[in-house]
Amino acid sequence: MTSTPPLNALGAPVKAADAHIAPDIISLPDYERHAIHHVAAEAWQHIQSGADQSLSVAHNRAAFDALQLLPEPLPSLGHAHTRMTLLGREHLSPIMLAPVAYQRLMHPQGELATVRAAMALQIGMMVSTLSSYTLEEIAQAAQAARQELGRGGALHFQLYSQPERSTTLNLVRRAEDAGYEALVWTVDANIKRSRFPLPPGVDAANLRGARQPLQTTDLMSEHILFGTPLAQQAPGWDELEWLRAQTSLPLVVKGILSPKAAARAVELGADALVVSNHGGRVLDGVVSPMDMLPAIRAALPASVPLLLDSGVRYGTDVVKALALGASAVLVGRPQLHALATAGMLGVAHMLHVLRAELELALAQTGCATLEQVTPGVLLGRSA
Repeated sequence: MTSTPPLNALGAPVKAADAHIAPDIISLPDYERHAIHHVAAEAWQHIQSGADQSLSVAHNRAAFDALQLLPEPLPSLGHAHTRMTLLGREHLSPIMLAPVAYQRLMHPQGELATVRAAMALQIGMMVSTLSSYTLEEIAQAAQAARQELGRGGALHFQLYSQPERSTTLNLVRRAEDAGYEALVWTVDANIKRSRFPLPPGVDAANLRGARQPLQTTDLMSEHILFGTPLAQQAPGWDELEWLRAQTSLPLVVKGILSPKAAARAVELGADALVVSNHGGRVLDGVVSPMDMLPAIRAALPASVPLLLDSGVRYGTDVVKALALGASAVLVGRPQLHALATAGMLGVAHMLHVLRAELELALAQTGCATLEQVTPGVLLGRSA
């Protein structure tokens, strides 16, 4: 008896990843257009959807589109480059891969394919607590790629606090032992809705055997969220202080959208922040990171790096984020689209396209280095 093949969101059988890059893929949105053919319908809905009406997803994109760049002709580009230093390490460009969970939903090699592509393109990658391969397996794949290619990028571990601090600390120690260069503590998604049951063969590989509370709706209970273990065990500011005391790795706090929270996080030991609304997946109608970036930048010492994610799709987006105070940007959903479409090759090509767009945008705005990107490259903003 043969099993029925899974169907994609278009109602056709899911296609295996291509072994080549289609000639009509020339930008990151092109990968999204192709990926829908390669992903089961339920998984596609899971990765594409935002919270409620997806207003925040639309706001994220609109915030980039509302900004206009001012070209500057005849720049001197003889020694142009996009190198930058983040947390003591040199990066080839201000682009990193955001932590994205369960990548085996997109491709059998999942995070292993993604990290190999990142190392080949010398792009940093943040590995999710909810990765579908263990953090050790991903680190080993990264190291093997570095040795084979003679180059690579940074590897950071994204940390979700667990119900028991001993479990959280175990993840920290595992990341340290595996050679991760920084911890990225995510604070905006510990309480969120999830309606997607993982298919067979995909799980949170790093949390196997760990206690994970499951909260379901009981119409007869007086408690919905408040008064339940999920709310009672949610991390607070004291957890940041505790984490800072547990590790000497650089500590990045991800999911900050207010200047007040940004200042407090730095005061309690954060080395860098990610200005993010989790791609619009947690709370609908929330402000976009780009709208809050200037105020957060103004609230912090210039020495504190700010990274930005949620909605980055073009090289011009990177320039706009840098102009408003970001040190680097993170790319989330596009890595899944590229992975589903063409595996490791797709992710590598996607990153190459974004880097090429960035360099073109820098050249057109008269910026030979990232240090030359100021608010003055944007219409209506002073340098």
